[in-house]
Amino acid sequence: MSEPKKAPVEFRTSGILAEKGVIVSEQSNIDALSSRGYGTLENKIFTLTFYESLYLLDKGMLEIKDQKGKTVDFQSLLHCYEAQNENAWVNYLVYRDLRSRGYVVREGFGGGIDFRIYERGSYGKDTAPYLIMITQEGKPLPVNDLADALSKCKSQKKELILAVTNRRGEVVHYSVSPLSFSKIEQDQDE
Repeated sequence: MSEPKKAPVEFRTSGILAEKGVIVSEQSNIDALSSRGYGTLENKIFTLTFYESLYLLDKGMLEIKDQKGKTVDFQSLLHCYEAQNENAWVNYLVYRDLRSRGYVVREGFGGGIDFRIYERGSYGKDTAPYLIMITQEGKPLPVNDLADALSKCKSQKKELILAVTNRRGEVVHYSVSPLSFSKIEQDQDE
């Protein structure tokens, strides 16, 4: 019986593990990554976030070395991310799910907004129409947090998507809209 064929890798790059992610220095790779919606350029340093790096590492598109030149594997990289963010695994699962659906996923604005999502083919041309708030099944989500995130989305004319991960690591996405109550007038004849 033969091994199942893996999809060909789009491109390969390498980077160095840093405090806030993985630094890529090869210009042609920076261009390839940037055009696909990965990484940020700040002070002439191109950095992939931890969740982007995990995704690219898992896809065989990224090789990571630490400061001493030792190869960093998926578990080691995840451990570095978890040291900075207690929701690292859940954030990665949501990121991976959205990327696998063909969306470009960028960092959120804080205040409960974890990611910005761009429609397929619109990254770099339009603003992100969707903002993602991540939560876990069984974990309380304060209504005020949800209301604040929804208010932020509405003020920016964006749609709020609630990404819920279950215990098996599956992600379900819900569109969130405001709920309004209105008084129903009763018939005078009653």
